[in-house]
Amino acid sequence: MTQTPSFERLLSLIEDRSAALRKASAVAPELDIRVPSCPDWSLQDLIVHLTEVQHFWAAAVAAGSSEQPPTVAEPPTDLLAATEALVAALRKSGPESRCWTWWGASEAPMTAGAVARHQVQEAAVHAVDAQLAVGSTQPVPTAIALDGIAEFISVVHGSSGAWPHDPARISLHTTEGPSWLLDLTPTGVRLLDGGSSTASERLHGPASDLLLTLYGRLPLDHLATEGVRTVLQRFLDWPPLD
Repeated sequence: MTQTPSFERLLSLIEDRSAALRKASAVAPELDIRVPSCPDWSLQDLIVHLTEVQHFWAAAVAAGSSEQPPTVAEPPTDLLAATEALVAALRKSGPESRCWTWWGASEAPMTAGAVARHQVQEAAVHAVDAQLAVGSTQPVPTAIALDGIAEFISVVHGSSGAWPHDPARISLHTTEGPSWLLDLTPTGVRLLDGGSSTASERLHGPASDLLLTLYGRLPLDHLATEGVRTVLQRFLDWPPLD
């Protein structure tokens, strides 16, 4: 298991990973180059996407507790301005402030702190997308990747409902040490305590590689595996990500 960074640290990491995306974009020969990990997008599309995402979540946090997503004004055209607005909204609200989120079906809290945690991952993964586009890929920083794996299990898996295949038990192992044991059943994904010896399928790799594989940025072959590959591939293909 891993420890979630402090709220102030999360805000700093949003800024850091957004800056990493901007830095990669700044050296691109042109912004209409394709993004290999998001083949329908150009680098410009990627920048616009993160700008809109950060603008939306700034509005969601500022709106406070709600059953509905916020109505947002026209987003800024500048990613730096969107990042600054998001961090300012999060800092003003504080980590325990409630707000609308899309992960209400999970056990993850619907708070500004949870939004900050997820926005670190949003910026971190898209920074890698930008780096892939310009041919200068760097690993996701280890602390971000380790928390990202835990956050993915809690938020993405936790919101996805029933596992649509035969029940399975899968363990994820990082070379840095932390690991996770998951039960996949018709009732959904459940995080288990205990050793990996009870897992029929296993994934091994650096935290950055595991995180990027969960997000569909790297193929299964990038990791060491044990067990039935078909089951592992189904796990990585589920749930489908936008």
